[in-house]
Amino acid sequence: MTAEEVKALVRNVPDFPIKGIQFKDITTVLDNPEGLRWMRDEIVKKYKNLGISKVVGIESRGFILAPAVAIELGVGFVPIRKPNKLPAETVSVTYKKEYGDDTIQIHKDALSPDDVVLIHDDILATGGSMEAAIELVKKLGVKKVYANCLIELEGLNGRKCLEGKAEDIYCLFGMEVDE
Repeated sequence: MTAEEVKALVRNVPDFPIKGIQFKDITTVLDNPEGLRWMRDEIVKKYKNLGISKVVGIESRGFILAPAVAIELGVGFVPIRKPNKLPAETVSVTYKKEYGDDTIQIHKDALSPDDVVLIHDDILATGGSMEAAIELVKKLGVKKVYANCLIELEGLNGRKCLEGKAEDIYCLFGMEVDE
């Protein structure tokens, strides 16, 4: 499969989760074994020689591919979750997103200063959730942070707010908001 073929599998859902938002539904890619495999393999190819020691997935759609990537890289998976979902002591960050405020948390002991972390999510839109995840991971004193998303929504300038905050920001492909 190619990036264009995978991109063509993404479904738009208008007015979800609120009116005015054009939701990019990746479930139509996930139920295609070739599309799913292509996404996993492309991420692994990009990061396999960068010394990644943990893959962090952002709740909830970041949980779908992050563990598969971690397995292929031979490293552990760490979840970033919404409040009150993790059982041990956590560290939190609150941030603004396109349609309100949100808070994310990570276990305080999930990462160490020796870790090189790949943070994975599905969509890079305005960059708020990825920026918060990077801040959260850095609070735990890791060595390096890389950021990865499946889709970058072009025109929303999410990448701009991440400049200088991670070693690299990599998205498998870009899409227009109304595409």
